Amino acid sequence: METSVININAAPFPFAAKAEALALIVIDMQRDFAEPGGFGASLGNDVSRIGRIVPDVKRLIEGFRAAGLPVIHTMECHRPDLSDLPLAKRDRGNPRLRIGDEGPMGRILIAGEPGTAILPELSPTPGEVVIEKPGKGAFYATELDRILQARGIRQLVFAGVTTEVCVQTTMREANDRGYECLLAEEATESYFPEFKAATIAMIRAQGGIVGWTARLDDILKGISLA
Repeated sequence: METSVININAAPFPFAAKAEALALIVIDMQRDFAEPGGFGASLGNDVSRIGRIVPDVKRLIEGFRAAGLPVIHTMECHRPDLSDLPLAKRDRGNPRLRIGDEGPMGRILIAGEPGTAILPELSPTPGEVVIEKPGKGAFYATELDRILQARGIRQLVFAGVTTEVCVQTTMREANDRGYECLLAEEATESYFPEFKAATIAMIRAQGGIVGWTARLDDILKGISLA
């Protein structure tokens, strides 16, 4: 059967999307990164920047659902006994609260705690895959690659936070595994606007060395034709 291709307006050149191979990955849209009292705030960040992209992330998720395309969510979190948390990660920097400490929304970035949960506006629906990841990249120490391969997914649209850390790390991991990666520009954010801008430039530099970036409306228009 002939595969239909939909060209999504993107940079550095159009993204040739194939509906049967396409999925959305929403990275770490969690309370601990987006709400006061969470881990992001403990690092001294303005978490309101994350909250401002929630409507656009929601539009993207709803667009994929309406098109019948898979939506995968990730959550950065660790086991309650911290056995999957290296000291090099826990002890880095000088946050007010460290991973595993008791905070206003429970233990910071611990699986099952209230603060680790995905923001309610973006909650997964029954049947959507949720990946709990102990690292910045969603492929490290998870079943993500196996799940994608089992479903025939070879193209990934990315949203979530933060652009320069967990989103970019996962895109680079995916790129090395042969996936084609497209970042939704309005549906990702950093605590530092200059870091987001730099990451977008790096992703699409040198002919798309890591992948593509596109405006949200262009992505939604493209998948609506799938």
